[in-house]
Amino acid sequence: MPRVLIVQPSHYRSPNDHTVFKARRRALVPLTLPYLAALTPPDWQVTLVDEQLEDIDFEAPVDLVALSAWTVHSLRAYDIAAQFRRRGITVIMGGPHVFFHAGEAAQHCDAIGIGEAEPIWPAMLADAAAGRLKPVYRATPLKDLAGLPSPRYDLLDLRRYGPFRTFALQSSRGCPFLCEFCSERLYLGGNFRWRPAGEVVEEVRRIGAKNVFFGESNFGGKKRRAVELMEALIPLKIRWSTLWTSNLCLDGEFLDLAKRSGLLHVNIGLESIDEETLAGMKKNMNKVGRYSEMFDNMRRRGISYSLNFIFGWDNENPEIYSGTLKLLQSLKVPAAYFNILTPSKGTDLYNRMEAEGRILDPETIDRYPGQTCHIRPLTCSPQDMERRIQDLYRGFYSLPSMARRLPLPVTQANIASWVINLSERRMHRSATGNNDFDGY
Repeated sequence: MPRVLIVQPSHYRSPNDHTVFKARRRALVPLTLPYLAALTPPDWQVTLVDEQLEDIDFEAPVDLVALSAWTVHSLRAYDIAAQFRRRGITVIMGGPHVFFHAGEAAQHCDAIGIGEAEPIWPAMLADAAAGRLKPVYRATPLKDLAGLPSPRYDLLDLRRYGPFRTFALQSSRGCPFLCEFCSERLYLGGNFRWRPAGEVVEEVRRIGAKNVFFGESNFGGKKRRAVELMEALIPLKIRWSTLWTSNLCLDGEFLDLAKRSGLLHVNIGLESIDEETLAGMKKNMNKVGRYSEMFDNMRRRGISYSLNFIFGWDNENPEIYSGTLKLLQSLKVPAAYFNILTPSKGTDLYNRMEAEGRILDPETIDRYPGQTCHIRPLTCSPQDMERRIQDLYRGFYSLPSMARRLPLPVTQANIASWVINLSERRMHRSATGNNDFDGY
C-alpha cells in the first residue's frame, strides 16, 4: 500500500526571523488536510500534518509528500520539499500559491497541481504510484459542487484544536463581484457555484460539529441559495460564522433567518468610508450612507460582526485614517481589520501597479504575515503607511476603546466580539503583526 504524507506548512515569522511559527492550539480545524484525505483513493495510507501544531517527521517512511500552500507558506513549503527530496522522496505541491506562482513552485518539487483538487488529485496519486508523474497537472474547474466527499477529520488529532473547536466547511466557491484587488476570486473562479443544502447539512451532522465556519468568498453570492441553506441549518442548532457582502446587512428578513439558523459572526469587506475610493475598487455594493443602518441591523439581532478596511488607494485623503477610527468608535463597531493595499499577483491591481512601476519588491508580496507596504503610495511614504496602520490598530484596540465600543460579554455574540478584540491587541506590539491567517 503506497503511503502519502499530506502537509499544511506553517510559515516563517518575518524576513529577519526564519523560525517556524508554532501554536499550542488552534480553534479552527482546517479543511484542506482532511478534504484531500477524503479525495484520496482507499488503496493509499494517509498521514496528515498541520505544521503549526506538530513537527514534521522528515524520516517518516512515506512514498509521496504533498504540500498545499498559500503564498505566506511558500518559503517554508520549499524548504520542507527540499528536505524530503534529499532523501529521494517524491514531492508534489498545490494550493493558491501554485495557481499564481506555478513556474516558481515547479522548481521546488516533482509535480504541481494547478486549480481545484477534485479533477487532478487522484490522477497525480495514480501517476506517482506508477512512476509516471508529469510535471504539471491543470484542473478544469468543476461545473457544480454536488457530490463532494466529506472531509476525513478522523485523521486529525482533534484534541489539538481545543474543546470549543470550530470546523471549517465549504458550501460554495467563487464570487460574482469584480473587486480590483481580490485574487481569491481568480483562484476559486468568478462562476459562483454552491453545494446542495442537503449535502452540507448531512456533512455537519456527520462531523458532529456545533461550531462551523463556512470558509468561502461570499456566503451570500446567490441569495436564494443562501436562504435555502440557512433554513436547512435551523434544526441543527449550531453556531456558524462566515463572510458576506455589506448589502445583505440591509435585508432584515435575510438577517432574521440568519440569526434563527445560528449565525454567530460575519466578516464583511467594507474596505472604506469614502465613496470615491469604493468606486475605484469596484465595491459599489457598499453604501457609505447606510453604514449606520447596517450596524444597527446587526446589533439589534445580536449578531457579532467584523469589518475589513483597505488603505493606500491613490485618491485617499490623509484624514481618512482618523475619520475611519472616529466613525467606528462612534458607531460602536465590535471588530475591524485594517489592511494596506497589496497588489497580489494575478490581480488587475498588480498589473496596473506593475505597469506604473510602483511595486517595491514583487518577490516579497504575501510571503510573510503582517501589514507591509509593498507599493509606492501617492499620498505618503511606505513607512508612513505602515505607521498609520499601526496607529489605527493601537487606537481601535486600546482598552478605553474596547470599553466604549463593546457591550458586556453576556451573550454569545458579545463574547465573540471580546475574544476577537483581545486577540487583536497583539497589534500594539508590532506594526506588521497582523494577518497571521491560518490556511483552511
